[in-house]
Amino acid sequence: MAEEKTALQQRIESGKPILLAEISPPSGSDPAPLLETAKRFASKVHALAIDDNRDRVRMSALAAALLVAAEGIEPIMHVVTRDRNRIALISDCLGARALGIRNLLCTSGTHQTLGRFHKARNVFDVDSIQLLQAYTTLGSNASLVGEESLDGASNLCLGAVATPYADPMEMQVTRLAKKVAAGARFLITQSVFDVERFDAWLVEVTKRGIHEKVALIAGIRPLTTAEDAKALAEKRPAATIPQPLIERLESAGGEDAQRAEGLKIAVETIRRLSTADGLRGFQICVDRDADAALQVIESSGLGTE
Repeated sequence: MAEEKTALQQRIESGKPILLAEISPPSGSDPAPLLETAKRFASKVHALAIDDNRDRVRMSALAAALLVAAEGIEPIMHVVTRDRNRIALISDCLGARALGIRNLLCTSGTHQTLGRFHKARNVFDVDSIQLLQAYTTLGSNASLVGEESLDGASNLCLGAVATPYADPMEMQVTRLAKKVAAGARFLITQSVFDVERFDAWLVEVTKRGIHEKVALIAGIRPLTTAEDAKALAEKRPAATIPQPLIERLESAGGEDAQRAEGLKIAVETIRRLSTADGLRGFQICVDRDADAALQVIESSGLGTE
């Protein structure tokens, strides 16, 4: 009997809206903080994405995904090419598959110079497109690691990252089309702050018909203080946080007022993008403030119906 598709894959194929949240594993080995956060998002989202050492060394995404799955919440495990060569990447896929984790997001990852581990060597043996292709064909062609095929590496639900703010835009859209051709079934964008630039990018994406082949999900990251917004803009220029948005946070007043204004901005962004042609849903970045993410979900009227 064929194995049932993941709930996320079924949701993608249904054509219905999709709501995700992204969390970071704890920076230690204690699973309690992870489980507490995961339980808070149970029934609030369709799946919980687990990032892979995005900005500091953390519990492995594989272990965190397994812990989340044990709580009855479907995980999306991030797999980063920055840290592993092709041998490790394929091995991790087989391990995840053996543990029942079949939603995998393939990404190159945030460059190590932007994290606390800036002295670490990068790997980048393969890029995210090559990884998607390899994961898609492991059951019939595992030549990337010198094998004819590898048993059991089938029925995966693969995703990738979309970069609306990288230039040149035409090249980025072309790469996006390649990711879809390589096997991506869902695409999650970088966090949206500059809505006008995002709109221009989405026009190009829909012109190519990419949205018809894959579930396109917009990333939303609540900004809780002006200082956090400035730090993010400095460390990750691709986030493209417009200066007027930072000034809006600064003019709100103290930290509590800035936090409220940041959540308001996130809700406004969701409402504006909710009618955008080609979008299937949203992913809310939890970062260090689960309360903020949950409040954005509630205030924007997003749900899992």
